Amino acid sequence: MNAKVAVILQAGTETHEGLARALHALLYTRELRERGGDARIVFDGAGTGWLARFRNPDDDSTKRLAALFQGLKDDGLVYEVCDFCSGAFQVREQLTDEPMSGKYMDHPSIADLVDEGYHIWIL
Repeated sequence: MNAKVAVILQAGTETHEGLARALHALLYTRELRERGGDARIVFDGAGTGWLARFRNPDDDSTKRLAALFQGLKDDGLVYEVCDFCSGAFQVREQLTDEPMSGKYMDHPSIADLVDEGYHIWIL
């Protein structure tokens, strides 16, 4: 498989829909990588809150997501976190050791990803 996909997770942690979007961002990324594709995740907007939740999961659903994310990381997942949004959504202090990106107006550069051949999926 030659697919290159950047999954941008913007869904927040407050709703069941946000949980479903976070789960599917991880599942889609995992499946693409298992088939030999190049898939990465960008935690953007309210989606930056998921990394903080993964560090301190407070329920069974979040624990399962955190384990899935850790498995992806252990397998070499490339991911980035929006520098601006992590501050705007008040999780930056919890994510100081995460790969922050602020290439375009303090946000990740979508144009760079497209230039690198990535298809953009926003959840």
